[in-house]
Amino acid sequence: MPEKVLYTAEAISTGDGRNGHVTSPDGRIDLDLALPPEMGGSGNGANPEELFAAGYAACYHSALRAVGRRAGADVDGSTVTAYVGIGPEGDAFDLIVTLEIYLPNAGPGQARELADAAHQVCPYSRATRGNISVELRLSGPAATTEQPA
Repeated sequence: MPEKVLYTAEAISTGDGRNGHVTSPDGRIDLDLALPPEMGGSGNGANPEELFAAGYAACYHSALRAVGRRAGADVDGSTVTAYVGIGPEGDAFDLIVTLEIYLPNAGPGQARELADAAHQVCPYSRATRGNISVELRLSGPAATTEQPA
């Protein structure tokens, strides 16, 4: 638990959960939700996995840029794409995440160090560690055929 909570987000789900609606009290979020066609739904709305992917991508990218700046690395033009998959695991469903990290101004070694360091400090990474599979994949000039340890 954090020593001091700096901010608390709030979202309200109404309707039928995955086929319902989600809002935030401040009105910044106001979305219809729908199961994707791959899961038997209409796809006529956002879904929790898309929302999780958006949050994780933004959070991890902030962490990546922060550790990069502290290390004196050039993080200009960086992007993070989050792929969030969902599938059955016994009686429940599990998530699997791939974070695709693009650092156009870093070599493979530096990019891997920054990616790993960001994974240690990102709140989403810390929250999911040991609970779901998260792969850090480098793309662009920093990509190598090596897999992370």
